Amino acid sequence: MTETWTAGEAGILQLPSGRLVRGRGLRRPLPEGPQPGFALYLLGKQPPEVPWEATWVRWPDFRLPSSPAEARAALREAWTRAAAERVEIACGGGRGRTGTALACLAVLDGVPAARAVSYVRAHYDRHAVETPWQKRYVRRFTA
Repeated sequence: MTETWTAGEAGILQLPSGRLVRGRGLRRPLPEGPQPGFALYLLGKQPPEVPWEATWVRWPDFRLPSSPAEARAALREAWTRAAAERVEIACGGGRGRTGTALACLAVLDGVPAARAVSYVRAHYDRHAVETPWQKRYVRRFTA
């Protein structure tokens, strides 16, 4: 990987371990700069094809993943790959489902589940994790 993302760039969350993950809304244009090597898309329907490796988790807007086990495996893969690759996590708007997933990555990275939503709101988007059940999902998420 020759080009990297940097902490402080719009949409880039730096986890405590130093891993960088880009969160974004798919309804917005693709940001300029390097493309992801791997992406995790959280949508109610299959996303459009992209030129990089991607995984889709069925996760309807304002809801929770249709398969918690599938979501957990995909989140763990994204966190693991973020140690050496550019990883993107995205949903339609880039806040609710994306924020929830980023908060789960923070838990995998060592942030206590009770503080993960606050961590993501402070370091990614102050409106991340939109619903009470998304917050509860993060609080119950274990590393």
